Amino acid sequence: MPEPGRGPIGLSANVYLDFWLPPDQKAGMKTLTALSAAVWMLLAVPVSAQETKPPAPAATPAPAAIPNPAVTGLKWPWARVKDIAVRAAEKMPEEFYGFQPTPEVRTFGQLVGHLADSNVMLCSMALGEKKEPWTVEKTKTSKGDLVAALKESIGVCDRVFTQGDADLAKGIALFGSDTTRFALVGLIIGHEFEHYGNMVTYMRMKGLVPPSSEPPPAKAPAQK
Repeated sequence: MPEPGRGPIGLSANVYLDFWLPPDQKAGMKTLTALSAAVWMLLAVPVSAQETKPPAPAATPAPAAIPNPAVTGLKWPWARVKDIAVRAAEKMPEEFYGFQPTPEVRTFGQLVGHLADSNVMLCSMALGEKKEPWTVEKTKTSKGDLVAALKESIGVCDRVFTQGDADLAKGIALFGSDTTRFALVGLIIGHEFEHYGNMVTYMRMKGLVPPSSEPPPAKAPAQK
């Protein structure tokens, strides 16, 4: 028989106490054991189960897909450059259309004519069309004729941007290189910005503020 104070191997402490305690103390000991078991069960419940989780936020709907994303992205710079180029041609007084800073460069009027000719040539290629080359630069000198030709050429280019991505992904031979119509569209936009930059220089030399540097129009006062 085991000695008092030393529990038998393999028996729990409760069994040990139940074996050695007098009968009048066993009832109280059983109550204490039951309470201890209940406390341990409560402690065993995960904390997360005792807390009320807030509802998950509603998922943000994904933005709608943009059809023809590539050509859609190119429409913005084209809209910008065609606007300021036409406004520059309109703003320059006719008396300065023959202005030529040095003999090696075009006159202002020739710049406008060159843009018109180039627009028709390049944009026709991007459309897969064949047009007779324009000769506005060499045949037109009046401001009215040159501005009209520039606007008409821009109308041809506007049609390029109505095509889809699949159309502009088609292959094309461009100045001896095989590329895509997308590359040609990049050239069209870049060429327009290049010669608008020339026009800016001519205008500044004549004391004129080019369209891209004009202050934004004043906001209309709020109606009360």
